[in-house]
Amino acid sequence: MKFRAAVATVATLPLALGLADCGNNDKPEAGRDWGKVPAATPTAATTAESLKQAPVVHLNTASFLPAMKKGMAGKNSVRTTLRMVAGGQTMTVTGVQTMNPVAMQLDMKGAAFDGRMKMILVKDIAYLSTSDLPAGKYVKVDPDSNDPMAATLGSMLDDLDPTKTFDAFDAGLQRAQYIKTETLDGRKVDRYAVTVDVAAAMKAQGEKVVAGMPKSLVYTIWMGSADRLMYKVVFEMQGVSATMTASDWGKPVTIKAPAAKDIVRR
Repeated sequence: MKFRAAVATVATLPLALGLADCGNNDKPEAGRDWGKVPAATPTAATTAESLKQAPVVHLNTASFLPAMKKGMAGKNSVRTTLRMVAGGQTMTVTGVQTMNPVAMQLDMKGAAFDGRMKMILVKDIAYLSTSDLPAGKYVKVDPDSNDPMAATLGSMLDDLDPTKTFDAFDAGLQRAQYIKTETLDGRKVDRYAVTVDVAAAMKAQGEKVVAGMPKSLVYTIWMGSADRLMYKVVFEMQGVSATMTASDWGKPVTIKAPAAKDIVRR
């Protein structure tokens, strides 16, 4: 089975999304404000109503994370599509996730998964359907068991802890710079370049930097201009390029473990 490949791919989701236990810790930024757009100079045609409106202010390094957390407050579910290209091979992961409690239902395609793999994560238990199993059947992996896959699963569950994800962002965020306002799938979004210190982010998650890792990683993030939700994230690292899109924030979803009759032993 390509379980480790599945874990490595899935583990990119929370960092890309910044899924979180949402709190608001706004702090004033010391120094340059990269994201602020000055108000337009009023003209004779400016109405009294428009004069009352606040100038447009885009997010900056200090306000980016607090705004993102506030936007995600109460949004306990999301649908995502992740496309990764590495070594000339493409893999895709589509699925739905809830954040509290953490649960996932994923469909993974690509050579790393022997063509195709499905994964359901419910109550810290993973259920895998792989190419070497009968169609519709799953194996069960409990992180507390002696199963050789258990340690890897436990590490993945730790990575999916939303609180730790934002700890990593908070510790590693170096810069958030507004780029431009665009339209994505009919929605007005703001594009940002977000630079993260890799060593600081990994340390906050209790992990060590692997040899060859870059000092910093730049995420291009498309965030809703009004709702501050992330709808697209792009990044490249060590020859791997990834594009993730998100939708249906906060819409009701149901993620269930497979029926007992569909669980088999390896």
